[in-house]
Amino acid sequence: MTTSGDGSLRYQEGGNVHLDFHGAINTTIDFIVERFGVAAMDAIFASVGRDVYAGIRRDLLAGDTRQLVAHWRHFFDREGADYDIDIGEDAIVLTVRRCPAWHHVQSLVGRVSPHFCDQTIRTNEAMAEGSPYAVDTEITGPGACRQIIRRRS
Repeated sequence: MTTSGDGSLRYQEGGNVHLDFHGAINTTIDFIVERFGVAAMDAIFASVGRDVYAGIRRDLLAGDTRQLVAHWRHFFDREGADYDIDIGEDAIVLTVRRCPAWHHVQSLVGRVSPHFCDQTIRTNEAMAEGSPYAVDTEITGPGACRQIIRRRS
């Protein structure tokens, strides 16, 4: 796993990050889509997957999924999600029954962008691009999804 300079795992920030951050992301997504189109938004989230999550991406390229799974656990635990992760022989499946980000945005502004979950989909795709893995995301309901890591055939 990739560590930061102090030896701690990266992408597991502590401190007070308020859920309203997700409201700002929701508004930003709508602005980008309205002003520049979906392709521009997709390109931004692909850049996030490649650049912001470069350590996770490096691990995936090397065939190691542990840091991505640790990242999922950290943030879903931190935000109080209803989720589980099943690590099987052929796939790792993250099932999110209630996403705190999605539901907070819904309660905060009353409307979640139809592109809100694209941030997860496009970021996952970009992190896994060129690696031995595909990370597929299936939206299973309002504020619910399944993310699946599988070896590419």
